[in-house]
Amino acid sequence: MLRKAGGEVWRVGFNAGDRTFWFGAAGYISYRDTTENWPAYFTDLINTHSITDIVLYGDTRPIHAQAVELAKAAGLRVHVFEEGYMRPYWVSYERGGTNGNSRLMDLSVEDMQAALALSDLEVPTPPAHWGDMRHHVLYGAIYHWFVLFRNSNYRKLARHRELPVLTEAALYTRRLLLMPFIALDRILATARIRFGGFPYHLVLMQLEHDASFQMHSPFTRMGEFITVVLEGFAKGTPRHHHLVFKAHPLENGGSPLRQIIRDEAKRLGVEDRVHYVRGGKLAQLLDHARTSVTVNSTAGQQVLWRGIPLKVFGKAVYNKPEFVSEQPLDEFFANPTSPDSRAFKDYRRFLLETSQVPDGFYSARGRRQLMRQVVDMMLSDEDPYDSLKSGKVPPRQPLRIVN
Repeated sequence: MLRKAGGEVWRVGFNAGDRTFWFGAAGYISYRDTTENWPAYFTDLINTHSITDIVLYGDTRPIHAQAVELAKAAGLRVHVFEEGYMRPYWVSYERGGTNGNSRLMDLSVEDMQAALALSDLEVPTPPAHWGDMRHHVLYGAIYHWFVLFRNSNYRKLARHRELPVLTEAALYTRRLLLMPFIALDRILATARIRFGGFPYHLVLMQLEHDASFQMHSPFTRMGEFITVVLEGFAKGTPRHHHLVFKAHPLENGGSPLRQIIRDEAKRLGVEDRVHYVRGGKLAQLLDHARTSVTVNSTAGQQVLWRGIPLKVFGKAVYNKPEFVSEQPLDEFFANPTSPDSRAFKDYRRFLLETSQVPDGFYSARGRRQLMRQVVDMMLSDEDPYDSLKSGKVPPRQPLRIVN
């Protein structure tokens, strides 16, 4: 679509999966050297091809972070895509950085409210169908098959995740085979909580290798976070309150989370009031939660949408004093402060009128809808936030490009 708009586009690939999913040979650049040599290669690349913009999915893995730093120093425009902050129904498109590197980190709620005063658009409603998880699984499996078995030309480049691809593949295969048992365990655990009649606090866990957890939080291991939460719970909550740890839906079992929770709860004498749920739908547990705690999961915004008190430990775009409690954890569990729901609605509207683009990556229809809007946003001189603040035509309105 960018080529049709008159641009020249290249793709730098770092493994055989990247090559496989760049359909047609035109514009593919294979990087087969080491991570240490990447900055010099990238600098030469932007000079050789007179590059004006770079486009990334995420901005924290080493090759991306180095490219962003060099691109900004050279005056290039940096476009970053991610899963939507209001997931699962949207995609995030920002300039310069995302999550903890997003411009949202420096925008106050007052800034957002001032920009909204210049717009009278209705808040977009979620699409009826957000995507197809089967696409996610199928394309992910194909991609990693090529990384596992056809990657001989890319052996020099260090992997950004701690676990080898083969180990991750084995973990996910094991999870796939055990899915009926996992589902049964989840149903029973959820039923015990929903019908237990006790007040409970919900902990939203994340994938340990997730970029937001690793790069934008004070923790490197999920076990560290578990210990902090359990100590606050044991110190601050009434004895009839319970604590529920909800695992991420894609948790692969690389860390023994259930055992860590069980051991720490026993050490603190609260093992009879602590529960672990293996994935599943968040709403079933969230609707009746007294409070919620997370590092910086995007699911925190579902908590705020319901007006439930929230405590976070990492950098997050929604970590604003109007929404998130600044109390010590034991005090938060004992007597939590509630979020300002009106301010959160303004924040949500600001995002939906700027960086959140409807539809998604995981269905053909979603990708087509995404292309209808996001390419014009990329070609705009202003980023989505500045466009709304300047009072110009909102970026999600299609522009007409004349060559």
